[in-house]
Amino acid sequence: MRTDLFDFSLPAERIALRPARPRDAARLLVVRPEGLEDRAVRDLPDLLDPGDQLVVNDTRVIAARLQGRRIGREPQTRIEAMLIRRLDGSRWVALAKPGKRLHVGDTVRFGDEGRVCFLGQLDATVEAKAESGEVTLSFAFHGPTLDQAIAERGHMPLPPYIAARRVPDEEDRADYQTLFAQREGSVAAPTAGLHFTGELVARLKARGIGLQTVTLHVGAGTFLPVKSADTADHEMHAEYGVVTGDTANALNAARRAGGRIVAVGSTSLRLIESAAAEDGSIRPFAAETAIFITPGYHFRATDLMLTNFHLPRSTLFMLVAAFCGLDTMHAAYAHAIEHGYRFYSYGDACLLQRR
Repeated sequence: MRTDLFDFSLPAERIALRPARPRDAARLLVVRPEGLEDRAVRDLPDLLDPGDQLVVNDTRVIAARLQGRRIGREPQTRIEAMLIRRLDGSRWVALAKPGKRLHVGDTVRFGDEGRVCFLGQLDATVEAKAESGEVTLSFAFHGPTLDQAIAERGHMPLPPYIAARRVPDEEDRADYQTLFAQREGSVAAPTAGLHFTGELVARLKARGIGLQTVTLHVGAGTFLPVKSADTADHEMHAEYGVVTGDTANALNAARRAGGRIVAVGSTSLRLIESAAAEDGSIRPFAAETAIFITPGYHFRATDLMLTNFHLPRSTLFMLVAAFCGLDTMHAAYAHAIEHGYRFYSYGDACLLQRR
């Protein structure tokens, strides 16, 4: 399909720079085939049925944006590194700026002081460099010690459309992490999960709505618009995900009993669809997925979707257009813009019923 079919105009003031407080006070646009309804996220228990199953992503965002300087040769150049993919206990693939100032063999020093005294400086050697601008950094520390050093020195990797307008701060360390975050590995939050509070989860459970967890580590590619003129020419980024046997069994049992699967976010949906067989049954899964969902895709397992409002020409807007229909989603987004909904990672949400 033509990429420009997924374009729309968004006023800059609609981009949320901070989340709603409390989180479940965010607005919720309910999108059904018969029309639109304005609600709030806290209304979610009333919009679902007993026996329905919410599927949430329990990935945890790491403080993946590091500030440092190249040392060992003059001049000492300031370097920003955005960690995007872990290779092993001491090596990460990163996007470096300015990447042209780095050569293979260079050392980058991130911070001079650590809050844990034995860490000292955090140094990394440029082990490899790709034409795309990615570099492989081999750190002087390994395993949990490296994780701690990165957490102390790093900043939360806010999306470019927020980071360009304000500096990440200590509030973001909590705000850009979901209630369900357990397993470290993401460089972007599964943002639909940001709307949940302990009180909302308790009300959902009291109504008989189940909550199942999956893990998909979100990569930096989630921020990227589709640059090709046709969606068929876009290469989707791969992300590692896990659906355990227990989760698969619980979802299959709920569907047999008449319950619906409600994906909380595009990451949960992409993972569940990757794990689903042709008949809609969900199998255990532990692998990378690069599933690219555009209009015409046959959904196997997901009945409803809770998601934020996405970028124009993005794979995420293409996914929701596949779920509800392109015309329906253009109308829903036009309604959201007209009625003051807040967009993107810290913005409001919509509850989509599959066409």
